Amino acid sequence: MKVAYFTGLRQLEICEVDPPKLARPDNVLVRIDRVGVCGSDVHYYLRGSIGDQKVEYPATLGHECAGTVERVGLEVEHLKPGDRVAIDPAISCGTCDQCRAGRAHTCRNLQFMGCPGEALGAVAEYRVLPAQNCLKVPDSMTLDMAALVEPLSIGLHAVRLGEVQSADRIAIFGAGPIGLSVLLCAKATAPCTVYMTDLLDERLEIARQCHADWTGNAKTQDVTKAIVAREQLGLDLVFECSGDPACIDQAQQMLTPGGTLVLVGIPHTQQVSFDSHTMRRRELTFKNVRRQNECVAPVIRMIEQRLIDPMPMLTHRFPLDRLTEAFELVADYRDGVIKAVVEVSDAELA
Repeated sequence: MKVAYFTGLRQLEICEVDPPKLARPDNVLVRIDRVGVCGSDVHYYLRGSIGDQKVEYPATLGHECAGTVERVGLEVEHLKPGDRVAIDPAISCGTCDQCRAGRAHTCRNLQFMGCPGEALGAVAEYRVLPAQNCLKVPDSMTLDMAALVEPLSIGLHAVRLGEVQSADRIAIFGAGPIGLSVLLCAKATAPCTVYMTDLLDERLEIARQCHADWTGNAKTQDVTKAIVAREQLGLDLVFECSGDPACIDQAQQMLTPGGTLVLVGIPHTQQVSFDSHTMRRRELTFKNVRRQNECVAPVIRMIEQRLIDPMPMLTHRFPLDRLTEAFELVADYRDGVIKAVVEVSDAELA
């Protein structure tokens, strides 16, 4: 079968290897049909690391994926061959203190697909996975939609952490896939007012399609001033999804006393600074998002019930043999790209 590897900075190679075999009765063999190119994948592609997680070449890649069950282990009852599944890429142990406390996403022994030194990446024609990480999707959901479930689950987890309520006034910095996922899930959760900022007009246009109430380009206008002029008492919540450390200070200036900043984006730097006096005087709350927790199944239901439509995010599709082109496009923010999906198989392409 074909498998993609990082082989160096900005280098990808597709190789032929033996297909995997079922080794455990609670596993399933999945044909990988779609893989989304995530911002964290691009971090590894461009820099070879995220914080202290460093790529050792060659390394497999990818985690936003959907596929079709080929075979199931003897103990698997909820899946059968032919079922289409969205995949939760975080494989937890189920026994550590974090898992027992309902925090499987911070499992002490977590194996995350495509993460250096952890589970194998998703860009491969077949993968063996725990059955509990494969969630069947309804017939109404396409494989493209199923591949978007993972970033949407991060958006839902962020919204839950932020405790979005009706009539909340919120801002989302960054209209990339994660920022748009937060927007879609926030709007589906409560009738809140959402201000959204980015540096690219084409992304802000998609944000408006996803029902942002106001959008502003931080490259061409003072978005802080513009938002504060509209919300003179300040915002209840800000979701920082861009990864730009400068946005943290910007968020603090917008928040009302008692407001909350939810940090979702991944900064390029190891350390970021905070205005401690603003934090103290306004008694601000900061929360960090670590991927998602028990949000994959709820997102599948939200899509099935048409509470959210993720398809405006999907702007580009590439076959597997054009994988490098997909990564270069996303890395350089070209051609209005928001989410690029790699078609590992030809399922549903006819």
